[in-house]
Amino acid sequence: MFSDKYVIYVLVLVLPVILFSCSPLRQYAAIAGRPDRLALTLPEEDLMPLPEEDPADFTVDSSRAADDAPLIMNAIRDSETGEMTATDVISASKVVARFRNIAERAGSISLSFDVTVPEDLISSEFQLRFSPELEMMGDTLSLEPVFITGENYRKRQLKGYERYRAFLESIITDSTLFIRRDLLETFLARYFPETFAMKNDSSIVPDPMAENLFGVNQKLALEHYTMQIRKKRNAWKMENKDAFFRKYVKAPFADNVRLDTVMASGDGNLVYRYSHTMQSVPGLRKLTVNLHGTVFMEGEQVLEMPSPEKLTFYISSLSSLADNTPRFLFRIVERTVTDNTDAFLDFEKGSTDLDTLKAGNASELGRIRKCFTDIYSRKDMVLDSIIVTASCSPEGRLDFNARLAEGRAQSVKKYVLDRVEGLEENLVRSESVPENWKYFRTLVANDTLLEQASRQKILSLAAEDDKDLAESCLASMPEYRYLREKIYPRLRTVSFNFFMHRPGVLKDTIHTKVLDTVYMKGLDALKNLDYKTAAAMLGPYRDYNAALALASSGYDDTALSVLSELDAPDAKADYLGAVLLARTGRQDLAEEYFMRSVRKDPSMVHRANLDPELSDIVKKTGREYGQLP
Repeated sequence: MFSDKYVIYVLVLVLPVILFSCSPLRQYAAIAGRPDRLALTLPEEDLMPLPEEDPADFTVDSSRAADDAPLIMNAIRDSETGEMTATDVISASKVVARFRNIAERAGSISLSFDVTVPEDLISSEFQLRFSPELEMMGDTLSLEPVFITGENYRKRQLKGYERYRAFLESIITDSTLFIRRDLLETFLARYFPETFAMKNDSSIVPDPMAENLFGVNQKLALEHYTMQIRKKRNAWKMENKDAFFRKYVKAPFADNVRLDTVMASGDGNLVYRYSHTMQSVPGLRKLTVNLHGTVFMEGEQVLEMPSPEKLTFYISSLSSLADNTPRFLFRIVERTVTDNTDAFLDFEKGSTDLDTLKAGNASELGRIRKCFTDIYSRKDMVLDSIIVTASCSPEGRLDFNARLAEGRAQSVKKYVLDRVEGLEENLVRSESVPENWKYFRTLVANDTLLEQASRQKILSLAAEDDKDLAESCLASMPEYRYLREKIYPRLRTVSFNFFMHRPGVLKDTIHTKVLDTVYMKGLDALKNLDYKTAAAMLGPYRDYNAALALASSGYDDTALSVLSELDAPDAKADYLGAVLLARTGRQDLAEEYFMRSVRKDPSMVHRANLDPELSDIVKKTGREYGQLP
């Protein structure tokens, strides 16, 4: 018979082993030894064909005896040669793609990948948290995490929330519950029956009066019959709600989670298909997916799993079909070039002297000097002549206005020659318009303040041959004051006409071509996936790139209309037509366009692997024609 001491000794040694073997710690110890079996893979049902030129994007997974053990094979001696020959059948290697081409359409990208969780990671006591990340253009975007929660883990979560809810229910929100109402009412009924009678009295008694009815301050009476300790404890609970939440809820529910599912037990590997759709950005060419995994037990992280090998998604857009041929504009260049400007200079009435100190004149003359200097100093132009023309309003006699206009033109010419350095006198000549009736008629015809009948009468007078008679008739009209104050001052102008020619150009006109910068900016926007800008800039050209920009923006019918206007569509145009026809459900016609494109350029067969609109057509035509040309 064993002694009690011996039994106790045996229990001390055996009990921890029993507990360890029955607890989740045994499973944790097992997965902690090899946590690298979390897998991040591409869906197999629609894998792209494997290119030969980039083997770095693939991994080879062969069956081995152990991770690092040598591969030992059975062998026999060949009876003829005497050499040892392997007899084992080697299982086929599995090539696992680490990249995929995905299609971008109308600025949107959709990608999918599989997260494979090994069976021994799925436990009722664990919560597995997987956080995918997208690496794009030097930045990192965190996607919504995925939680796989064990049944017992969830039960503990709910139990924690139940305990916290019970704690919240224990907090008293009605302050009257802290008062010993029975004792207070007994006290009032015994010593102050008049006050106690207010209990059932509906009349309103002011607080100061109620306090003084029995000579005791109401606040002191309430404090005397208030359970202070219970009140303080309740206030302490209110102040420490957050601490009690952390105490009871060890594993709070998380916000912004893609999936939080409960797994009762691990009956095989778990594969979760993660799909994500996002808006593309200009210049985006590649997306890389990385996965971080952690194991939680009782609300605490117990293991961080090494990240599996990354997946790479290459963005395939229709913009790669763009025609990069530069576009030019043909322009007619004239040998002779003219330019002109007007100045509103204020002369004293009846005077030809130019007052350069007047504020209005100073600013106008400064502008004119700069204009002269800019034109006279141009290297690509040779200045032939400048004509300074002064004009007057119809006010006054025609012969006087003729002398006045000529004198003012001479004054402005002299000013220009004096102030513009290097300007030769023989290049400048002066002319005059005594009364600028032509401009007068234009101003009156476009004036909105004059009545229609008045405008017609004024215009008929302005057409008379005798201008002095016409002006005197205008002076008798009620509208004359308006004409003299608003219209006439605009007729007293000095115009400058510049005549130049291009040196080295012998013909009157030549044709040249220059790069169409607007078109090329639209093409750059298309290649950078900025489809809104590309469609706006290329659309008016109605060519292949315009159709491509419209198709990339989702304007399928408009893009088809543009393609139909092309005179000689090439392989790319036919291919784009096939894509658009397939989008709009016209499969037979899309197949015809696709085959026409392949006949013009056989490489379009490989391009079709990148565009999901044509996947069914490629399979069908491949079966029917064996191997497409």
